[in-house]
Amino acid sequence: MKIASCSLGEQSGHEAGRQLLAKLYEAETGEPLPPIAVTDRGKPYFPNSPLHFSITHTKRHAFCVLSDKNVGIDGEELDREISLGLAEKILSPGEMAQWEAARDKRRALLTFWVLKEAEVKRTGEGLRGYPCHTNFSLQDPAVRELDGCLVAILED
Repeated sequence: MKIASCSLGEQSGHEAGRQLLAKLYEAETGEPLPPIAVTDRGKPYFPNSPLHFSITHTKRHAFCVLSDKNVGIDGEELDREISLGLAEKILSPGEMAQWEAARDKRRALLTFWVLKEAEVKRTGEGLRGYPCHTNFSLQDPAVRELDGCLVAILED
């Protein structure tokens, strides 16, 4: 698994993400970025490659992961404002218990959010409705801090 990130500067998150993907793909294969297709549920993939990828961006950063396994990535700025009322809508009972016990409820909610987003990107399900069927842990090693963001990367 290879990860890349950058600050957006003047480019859009989409542009920055594609540039990161092109660099990772070329570094891994020595080839230029191949065509990208999209499943009927909206998950992008390489039709003729064993490699998988996922891209995410925030207001200020872009992140990309390239892997030989199915993968999903999501990131959120650590200073992002988030309504704590969202917890009741998106957290499973087990996640809610962890959130209620957490000292920093905003960070805990952001942690669960990036895990949930990375999961629906990994599976290709997409975010439909409220993602309250998962059972993640606030100590999940898939979450890390990168460039002032919480970033979750989940692989098969």
